Amino acid sequence: MTLLPNITTVDVQEQAPGVAVLPVGSYEQHGPYLPLITDTAIACIIAREIAAAYPVLVLPPISIACSHEHGTWPGTVSISARTLHAVITDIAASLEASGIHKLVLVNAHGGNYVLSNIVQEANLTEPRMSLFPQSREWSRAREHAGLSSSAHDDMHAGEIETSILLHAEPSLVRPGYEAADHEAADRPFLLTLGMQEYTKSGVIGFPSHSTAEKGRMVLQSLSNDFQAHLATLAGKVNNER
Repeated sequence: MTLLPNITTVDVQEQAPGVAVLPVGSYEQHGPYLPLITDTAIACIIAREIAAAYPVLVLPPISIACSHEHGTWPGTVSISARTLHAVITDIAASLEASGIHKLVLVNAHGGNYVLSNIVQEANLTEPRMSLFPQSREWSRAREHAGLSSSAHDDMHAGEIETSILLHAEPSLVRPGYEAADHEAADRPFLLTLGMQEYTKSGVIGFPSHSTAEKGRMVLQSLSNDFQAHLATLAGKVNNER
């Protein structure tokens, strides 16, 4: 498993990247067959795909974030939204001091709501930060890969997450996903009651539909869509994306 960037200061000097990419994940339960680092691994995998296609500087991931909806499930660890906000703004300031003025947050955990606020605040005077992937990119990736589930119904440890790992890091997937589907389409008080009100296994989604090929195609779609974020940060806005 190679999830951390392996570069030296000389590599950065030679590459002179104008954009840094920061994977943001979580450390939370993902059912009995996916690891606690699932979201962090997926954020790193997406960042790895991006770095293979574009001249960006990939940073080490933020691996513990806002997972409070997972309550007291064993192993889950969270930090506050205030702390995550402070860490990312500090990272952005440090990057600027070294001459990198653009930052993309590659987020793989839906509970990191505060990232949207961080990005909006950073862009008050000029485009300096972007959040990727957003819902439109995830939707295109699902369609491109032919996933059978929707983003709402396949919320957690389901078809898309398991497919990505089956393709990119299959050693992280344990047996059992083939029979772990759980439907909880109606979740009106998720923010108040948390995940445990709607699932006993920790799964909300359809992992039995997962394949490595679907994961490959999801990543291909996301990599293609990243170009629009680079263009927007460079001041070349494409409203069609």
